[in-house]
Amino acid sequence: MSKSPTDTGYWSGKRAVVTGASSGLGKVLAELLVSRGARVLLVARGEDALLAVANRLQQNGGDVATVAADVTKSDDVQRVVKATQQELGGVDLLCHAAGRSMRGEILATTPEQHRQLWEVNFLAVAQVTQNLADLLVASGGHVVLIGSLASKVAPRYMGAYPASKFPVAAYAQQLRLQWGTTGPHVLLVCPGPLAQPGTAGRYDEQAAGLPPGASQAGGGARVHKIDPQWLADQILNACERRNIELIVPRKSRLLFALSQLSPRLGDWLLRKTTAG
Repeated sequence: MSKSPTDTGYWSGKRAVVTGASSGLGKVLAELLVSRGARVLLVARGEDALLAVANRLQQNGGDVATVAADVTKSDDVQRVVKATQQELGGVDLLCHAAGRSMRGEILATTPEQHRQLWEVNFLAVAQVTQNLADLLVASGGHVVLIGSLASKVAPRYMGAYPASKFPVAAYAQQLRLQWGTTGPHVLLVCPGPLAQPGTAGRYDEQAAGLPPGASQAGGGARVHKIDPQWLADQILNACERRNIELIVPRKSRLLFALSQLSPRLGDWLLRKTTAG
């Protein structure tokens, strides 16, 4: 691995594993970590896209390595653990950003679609965290789990996505309780839709026949799209402060609280603030 840029901040020399690192928020987080002097293991399924990210970071002096792996498969996760030990010698930050969304009416969502999203959005979280747990305990490091606003509420027309993201919030809480204040720090990130160029029309086929807006980011959630660069910075800052949740936009907390106090009111508000 090549040397990383000089940095005397918190992340300088820290060892990070980032899943979903070839695109989206995972890629942005990996780039930010490298810019702050961290040593980063990039993990994603697509080897070509992964190597393209790694090559660009290495050309800029980044200390990075890669492992092409499908984190829903146990054999691939074992290769990630082996690469973590060989390339980094341990881990100070696990950022699990791998995942995907979908569109569809819930009663039209097939058991296979539920299974596919459950595996990538939740079971992969449990599998990767469990296999790296000993290394994280040894370092007293950070676990960042990328959930969604749909980890807290379940909008219409998002098919199996909310049911696969709700468990991430439960898992994060269980980790916090098990490790307590002396173990690794756990941060659950629940962002709204991100501003990602080139993703327009991604869900048009799945959303055919659904109300206008259902194919849009967040299933038509009426919130401003989030700058991934800004969000990545907020995530690392939240780790340094050892916060336990990062919800963006912050006003969504009101919806979550009202939904707990009055499910009927929560449903009404969710209808008003999403597509359809």
